[in-house]
Amino acid sequence: MSMNILLIIALSPLVGAIIAGFFGRKIGKIGSHLVTIASVAVSCILSIQVLMGLVNGEFTVFNQNVYSWMVTGDVSLNVGFLVDSLTALMMSVVTFVSLMVHIYTIGYMHDDPGYQRFFSYISLFTFAMLMLVMSNNFLQLFFGWEAVGLVSYLLIGFWFKKETAIFANMKAFLVNRVGDFGFLIGIAAVMMAFGTLDYSEVFAQLPQFADKTISIFPGVEWSLMTFIAIALFIGAMGKSAQAPLHVWLPDSMEGPTPISALIHAATMVTAGIFMVSRMSPIFEMSDTALSFVMLIGAFTAFFMGLIGIVQNDIKRVVAYSTLSQLGYMTVALGVSAYSAAIFHLMTHAFFKALLFLGAGSVIIAMHHKQDMSEMGGLKKYMFITFITMWIGTLALTGFPGFSGFFSKDIIIEATHLSDRWGSSVAYIAVLFGVFITALYSFRLLYLTFHGKEKMDNHTKEHLKESPWVVTLPLVLLAIPSIAIGWMTIEPILFGGFLSDAIHVLPQNDVVKEIGQEHFHGAGSFVLHGLTQLPFFLALAGFALASYIYLKKISIADNAKKTFRPIYDLLQNKYGFDDFNQKYIAGGLVSLGNLLWKWSDSKLIDGLIVNGSAKLVNKISKVFRGFQSGYIYHYALVMAVAVILFIGVHVI
Repeated sequence: MSMNILLIIALSPLVGAIIAGFFGRKIGKIGSHLVTIASVAVSCILSIQVLMGLVNGEFTVFNQNVYSWMVTGDVSLNVGFLVDSLTALMMSVVTFVSLMVHIYTIGYMHDDPGYQRFFSYISLFTFAMLMLVMSNNFLQLFFGWEAVGLVSYLLIGFWFKKETAIFANMKAFLVNRVGDFGFLIGIAAVMMAFGTLDYSEVFAQLPQFADKTISIFPGVEWSLMTFIAIALFIGAMGKSAQAPLHVWLPDSMEGPTPISALIHAATMVTAGIFMVSRMSPIFEMSDTALSFVMLIGAFTAFFMGLIGIVQNDIKRVVAYSTLSQLGYMTVALGVSAYSAAIFHLMTHAFFKALLFLGAGSVIIAMHHKQDMSEMGGLKKYMFITFITMWIGTLALTGFPGFSGFFSKDIIIEATHLSDRWGSSVAYIAVLFGVFITALYSFRLLYLTFHGKEKMDNHTKEHLKESPWVVTLPLVLLAIPSIAIGWMTIEPILFGGFLSDAIHVLPQNDVVKEIGQEHFHGAGSFVLHGLTQLPFFLALAGFALASYIYLKKISIADNAKKTFRPIYDLLQNKYGFDDFNQKYIAGGLVSLGNLLWKWSDSKLIDGLIVNGSAKLVNKISKVFRGFQSGYIYHYALVMAVAVILFIGVHVI
């Protein structure tokens, strides 16, 4: 591969964003979507070409600087590209999903006054995400990291006249700043310890720092590698929405649905998973950090899935599903199954983007109503959306043969085989998470597409399938949701495809153990899955959802009354938002008011600003008394001064 190809891949979406953003009014709606779709299509085609070149052995790993941004002393800060198997896979996923979302947006945002601006933003986001995954150093990684956060802020609050959207984008911005603070500390620690921010140079020096410690507090020594790994992961907790920094993602559903698919399902929220996988040589040096990662992921996978059971907003159900699935990926990282995490990242990108875009298709048909309690029976009006969302749901729930089955079962099995501290707790969480996923997923399908029609007559009269620019991306995403697991499980997990990018210590390599003892091809893996506990738990979730929401909906109503405290706890999202609002945000506001009252009002304004003015005024009043304007007064003062001067010297 050449530098020119990589520059075209990265910069093409940026060019499209600039044209649509600055010249959108001149080129119009058609011109804006054509130029951005074309630019992302170019990146997608070339990214897939790079990926296939690496698969076929035509290309080798590319690691080269484009230019030096700054040189200070012995430290050179560069902009450059590292394109290996991991990068190429991420580039292909990002650009393909982005291309589908661009096409889908033509139909979804057709009547929106910010049409050109929206296309500019999503193309700019694609550029930022590519810069993140293609970086060969921590500085460029941080640039892409912050750039996707900025564009996410703009997109969540795209409907800036909507109060809830403005609140949501500010919430996302502030919560991510907390995570990014830890991320920046981790990068600073890397710079301090290694004297460079280049990946390859840092990884080459790692053996020398295995036993190094750092003093965070006087008398308390931390392993340097543990400190760096946890600090970097705190950044991933914000970007990949892991508890307790998960609270921004459900509220981000206030943005247009294409954003939910692009940013909050397939690309930006997986940046943290990619980053930890890229930093696998660092994380492998700290079992403490890996246990921390694993337990955070397990908590998120299980408890965020539970909230999805009580949600009625169709997009929020899919949002909490995303939180749960990100938890699965994080658990995989924690048990050193990095390749399984990336595998699930890839499969999840397709079927979760499909589910979000399918939900958007339903919202279009329902005239932008999102409450599932006002839907029902939509399958006869929206057959393509109905079929594709069933495919996405079967993939999400891990039905044998669908893409999510392969990746989710590998994570569960890897967690089961791991002997890392806390792995037994994580295994229980991800195992029973299968039942929860099936329950809320089929609940969504039944309330939306099956059962009694609960929409009003006006909505019912205008119900119809979405236009082809909406349904075409659904069909194109449904294909990999079925087939991609069959095609890629062996090379990605057991064929060494990611071996040039991911480093795992032999004693931690649970994926290799699965490959040697249990994997005998994709077909046998599916047959084996039919006899395992996760399949029966998914089947139980499917059966329970089917019985309740197709036969006895009264059970759900009675359960709300019987288990009211639990229901209220889930509706209240475990109190995370209330705690943040009352103690974090409220505490900071109270502190600000206190500082304003005593520091700003009394110290700065009262003593320094106004006090100094009053002091000058009083001194000036004294001196003004000597400035009478009469000559004999000045003569008298001069005479007295001369007498005092002589007297002092004589004495």
